[in-house]
Amino acid sequence: MLRLLRFWRMARHDLRLLWFALRHRSRPGWLWPAAVLLGWFALEPLNLAVPLVGAVDDVILLPLLLHLLLKLLPADIHAGFAQGVSRHSASTL
Repeated sequence: MLRLLRFWRMARHDLRLLWFALRHRSRPGWLWPAAVLLGWFALEPLNLAVPLVGAVDDVILLPLLLHLLLKLLPADIHAGFAQGVSRHSASTL
C-alpha cells in the first residue's frame, strides 16, 4: 500500500511538470500531441468495456507512461520547474 501511495505522489508531481512544460516557451513540438494521446488513452472506450483492465491501466500503466514521457523533456524545462517549485516552497514557509 505504501508503494502505491508513493507511486501516486510521483504521478501528481509529474502532472504538475507536464502542465508547466505545456506552457513553457521552449517545449518540444511533440509534447502537445503526446499529451493529447496520453489523455485519450486515459479516457479510451476500453475502460468502459472491460472495467478491470481499464482500472489496471489507469492505476499502473498511465502514470508510468506519463513519467517516461517527461523523462524525454529537455533539461531546461526540468530546471525551470525545479526552480519554480523551490521558489514556491520557500514563499509558503
